[in-house]
Amino acid sequence: MRVRVLGIGMGPRQLTGEVAEALRGCDYAVAPRKGAEDGLLELRREVCAAFGVPLVEVADPRRDREAADYGAAVAAWHEARVRAYERVLGARGGTAAFLVWGDPALYDSTLRIVEAVAERGAVPVEYDVLPGISAPQLLAARHRIVLHGVGGPVHVTPARRLAEAVAAGHRDIVVMLGGRHGFGHLADWSVWWGANLGTDSEELVAGRVGEVLPAIEEARLRARGKAGWVMDTALLRRPQ
Repeated sequence: MRVRVLGIGMGPRQLTGEVAEALRGCDYAVAPRKGAEDGLLELRREVCAAFGVPLVEVADPRRDREAADYGAAVAAWHEARVRAYERVLGARGGTAAFLVWGDPALYDSTLRIVEAVAERGAVPVEYDVLPGISAPQLLAARHRIVLHGVGGPVHVTPARRLAEAVAAGHRDIVVMLGGRHGFGHLADWSVWWGANLGTDSEELVAGRVGEVLPAIEEARLRARGKAGWVMDTALLRRPQ
């Protein structure tokens, strides 16, 4: 069978022409359900409905988010996901789509899961990957900025490792997967922040961290209240 890993940005308005054409050729899409109220699953359902592709839900295995060993907890979660998707793909065959938020290359486990299914060999799988519009791209476009200085680097990190990036001396830092990890201690830094980028619940804030942090917290609450979930991304720039 064939699996197509498709980057879908943040929903129907973000699909590239290449991804749209690929999705039309799929027999079905596979997506995790992460609870009774799963707004991201509903967005995937909207994408599938727009292209006449059935959506197959897979109950997402529980992930231990309080584990002391982050790496081990994620590895166990991925293994459980591999087994769950393997069962669905083995039963259905055909050509399946995995719809990835943003771009499959950036902070998403789908490629690792599909690769593990293929390597295990219980289900003969060939797969390819098509890119999508990532959150950092949308953030830069919404704020009309370049993510780095002239000829300079930009460092991309999950929020839980922000302190490492700051200590290492990085000047331009894109922070993803915010969750409970904040940046309020960087009061003198500049920030360009966005939540639920590319959706109807999108929120944007920019300014000096120490001045706009309350506005960011309020905007985050609005985004969650409207969508039922929140994904935020920010560019932090060290003061000169």
